[in-house]
Amino acid sequence: MRAESARQQRLLDLQAIDTRLDQIAHARRTLPQLAELADLEGKARLLDDQLVRSRTELGDVQREVAKAESDVQLVRDRAERDQKRLDSGVGTAKDLQALQHELESLGRRQSELEDVELEVMERAEAAEHDVAELERGRAELAERITGLESARDEALATLDTEATEVAAPRPTVVGEVGEDLVTLYEKIRAGSGGTGAAALSQRRCGGCRLELNPVDISRIRSADEDEVVRCEECSRILVRTPESGL
Repeated sequence: MRAESARQQRLLDLQAIDTRLDQIAHARRTLPQLAELADLEGKARLLDDQLVRSRTELGDVQREVAKAESDVQLVRDRAERDQKRLDSGVGTAKDLQALQHELESLGRRQSELEDVELEVMERAEAAEHDVAELERGRAELAERITGLESARDEALATLDTEATEVAAPRPTVVGEVGEDLVTLYEKIRAGSGGTGAAALSQRRCGGCRLELNPVDISRIRSADEDEVVRCEECSRILVRTPESGL
């Protein structure tokens, strides 16, 4: 095999390397874990926002509970003092009667305040439950995210290892193909979806998969072995092989 023909044969090896490297790069970009992580991270942000709102609401309600408890305790303390004064019997009949009326009023007020306290405590309990549920959901989500991140990192490491192994012989192959042919190949590859060179097999271009017409077959058959021929349809470099059908 002449040197120029050998260069072109090695060009197919270079194309195979680059094709596999492109596939690996695509696999990195489209790992299923990436889409799942993006989805879960979006849900995590929504949960975090809900948690902030729920915790704020819980804090507000807890302050209401504290105020309601304080209001009830103030009335209880006042009623306790009045009851002691009434029980002591010290004072005029009018004063004792006034104390009795005040105790009755304080009793009604205490009942009203205890109803308010109960309602606020129920709201606080519901808010605590909401926060607990959101925190549980967020913890579960964090666990799923951690698992996916581990799976992603493992998959990326595997792909990186393969890419390193596949790319290892590339500099040698590039040197054997030669700068001029590699430059042409790279230019075509950049504008042809990653394929710059393809084998001519059974009169069909391995790039665009179209069968060459008789005129092109005749042209390629008569071309020198070291001449770089290209597909008229897709412009890719055509590498002649024993299976070209010429």
